[in-house]
Amino acid sequence: MKAGNNDDVEEGQYEGDGKGENTDLKVEESSDASEQRSSDWTGQEDNSDDGNAVDHCGFAATEEEKNDVGNEDSDQNGKDEEHRDENVKGKNEDGKEEVGGNVAASEKEGSGAGKDKGSRGGTEEEEDARDVGNKRGILLVDRIQCPVEDVERGRSVAAELMESFTRVFIDSVSNSFYPVPQEAIGVGSTFEGWSPREQDVVYHVLVPLNPPPGHAFHLELNSAGQMAARTFCVRVELVCTCEREQLGEKLLCFLHHSQEELRRKQKPSLLETLCTGSYLDVEKTSHWFYQLVRCSWLHLPQSYSWHLVFQPCSRSCQFRLSKGKKSLMVEMLFGVRHGDSDIFVVSQPTEAQKGGSSIFVSSQPAEADSIASTAWPETYAVAEAKFFQHIARQVPCESLHLKCLQLFTCILRGTGFSSSTWKTVVMHVLTTVPLCQWRRREFARRLWDIMAYLHRCLQLKRLEHFVLGNQSLPAEISLPPAMRTVEPLNLFEHLARDPATHAEAMRAYGQLRFRLWMLLSTH
Repeated sequence: MKAGNNDDVEEGQYEGDGKGENTDLKVEESSDASEQRSSDWTGQEDNSDDGNAVDHCGFAATEEEKNDVGNEDSDQNGKDEEHRDENVKGKNEDGKEEVGGNVAASEKEGSGAGKDKGSRGGTEEEEDARDVGNKRGILLVDRIQCPVEDVERGRSVAAELMESFTRVFIDSVSNSFYPVPQEAIGVGSTFEGWSPREQDVVYHVLVPLNPPPGHAFHLELNSAGQMAARTFCVRVELVCTCEREQLGEKLLCFLHHSQEELRRKQKPSLLETLCTGSYLDVEKTSHWFYQLVRCSWLHLPQSYSWHLVFQPCSRSCQFRLSKGKKSLMVEMLFGVRHGDSDIFVVSQPTEAQKGGSSIFVSSQPAEADSIASTAWPETYAVAEAKFFQHIARQVPCESLHLKCLQLFTCILRGTGFSSSTWKTVVMHVLTTVPLCQWRRREFARRLWDIMAYLHRCLQLKRLEHFVLGNQSLPAEISLPPAMRTVEPLNLFEHLARDPATHAEAMRAYGQLRFRLWMLLSTH
């Protein structure tokens, strides 16, 4: 294939509890609440609103919100109010508190009627027309672009690009003893179908690495670090290839040929190139991978129409693609799979880990630049992506849960909660609220289910990791056997140890609850 123009490649500087009590949530809808926020929740700010626009940057300061609540309460004295209660009940089995199944919204008007109508063969549009009480939720869900069109196009471009890269990668390493790149996997919010921030979207792709011939990878857990922030070392072992040599392959066994003969007739082993001692070095591998991507780019058909600029990073390969006014940022992570499971160790903490830190979540991973060069963080991003694919095939409205995530990430800023925390909460609610109830007309109910679940978790000071110890994951998600049976990890563990942080989290919950109420009360 003809190479592209070298001028198209630029680079930056490269750095080689008892029973739970029921909790009632009340939603008040006000006709004049629209004066206190922007008319478009998606981030298009209303210039006539000085301080309370609801955009992707969040609401006004907490003190202003308190004043807004006071003013709203006083305005309600001469107006009609609409109330809807959502009951969240805690379950107790064998004397143990359980958060996983404690969200059971009252369905006196909506869900029961919807089920009966569905059994009579009515379409979802007919249900919408008959269910006037949920009109506000329907109007809001229809306004949410999830994902926005540009993100969807960018995801398609990134996927096609990775297919082209993979074909060239395999040819490039076929006559060497470097790791063998496999088909890339799109991970993170953009490939799951939602995006926390449109203006700084990064398309994350994970490239699995297999050992080259004559080598084997073994994952060894580092003793330091808690369960949610585990790191591993990838030990590289030479294995006998004498049988393959006898079958006529031009491959000398690293174990049974002299070093002198190996130096004369065969390229160096992986231990001699990308390892520190017996362990695969992330930074050495990153530098090799960067060079591989740079050389491969010139052989891609995309190089004729796109301009590529590399970004400096010591543990991944980041670059920006541009064509005219179009532009997208791609980060290529590389990693090693746990056996044949959907769990990987990767070169750099993934989007949910490094970009989703929260002051309320225990066991945050260390920054990439403070991790040893032989330490590979564990990631559950592939398992989570497969879970979202599983859900999309079963829910009546395939994007409703994603629109819930999209909405909440637009009102999180300044609260201390991260999009990663909300993603965990939403995934739990998806396994507790029947999937048949995730319909457009029940959008508002599901939003309050999510808020109620978070409230209950904060009350119990317990939010369980969605993958570790979760025995109710779909069968298609493959986990190492020990990971399914491990004790579920509590992401809110430190809230029980730090009353001040717990009080701050409860205040942040109240702030979010107000923002959601404001959002729903004007649609």
